[in-house]
Amino acid sequence: MSNAARPLLALFAALLALATAGPARAASDAETLVEKARLTFESMYNDSNYTELKRQFKLAKAVLIIPSQLRIAFILGGEGGSGVLVAKDANGAWGYPAFYTIGSGSLGLQVGAEMEETILLIMTEGGVNAIVSNQVELGGDLSFAFGPVGAGIAGSTTTNVGADVVSYTRASGAYLGGSLDGAGIIKRDDWNENFYGKGTTPRAIVYDAKVSNPKADPLRQALQGAQ
Repeated sequence: MSNAARPLLALFAALLALATAGPARAASDAETLVEKARLTFESMYNDSNYTELKRQFKLAKAVLIIPSQLRIAFILGGEGGSGVLVAKDANGAWGYPAFYTIGSGSLGLQVGAEMEETILLIMTEGGVNAIVSNQVELGGDLSFAFGPVGAGIAGSTTTNVGADVVSYTRASGAYLGGSLDGAGIIKRDDWNENFYGKGTTPRAIVYDAKVSNPKADPLRQALQGAQ
């Protein structure tokens, strides 16, 4: 991650963490986020403008769903939101969600505000491992591409071949400037612990399958049903 972007990203992540401080709040917000992730996935997956999302989802190793991502700027910009990472095992079964925040900061010509729903398809095992093991940057640590959006464009994937992560976004609002390229993906230890138990890590959730929570079963069923 560039030295210029790190302070802005750190500030944005800190503000997101403060907004959800406290164990009781974190536990409640985590449950709400899981349900919102399910609704976002089902809505975008069944949207006729996202036919390529359907095709590529079947090839993905994992998915990071961010139900609400705010982008706001006037010269100094920032974007971010919380989401859940869910991965498939070797048998094609979807596991339990790990909690993450995605965010970035930027300088330059940009103005406006926008609320987005975002689905990041993690297409490679290396991409999943990088997110689980480290704080990573889209377009830096992980190769990144935008998925095509619009009816009748299935198969238009030449710009996405070989990318670790493919992004699909549905937005409302007006925003000039910026993109997810350069955004950092940061684990939310507080939410992971409050949803599953003290000491729970993303690796324990995604790879070791050591924890479970029935509150996440509707989301897992939605992902499984979309296979």
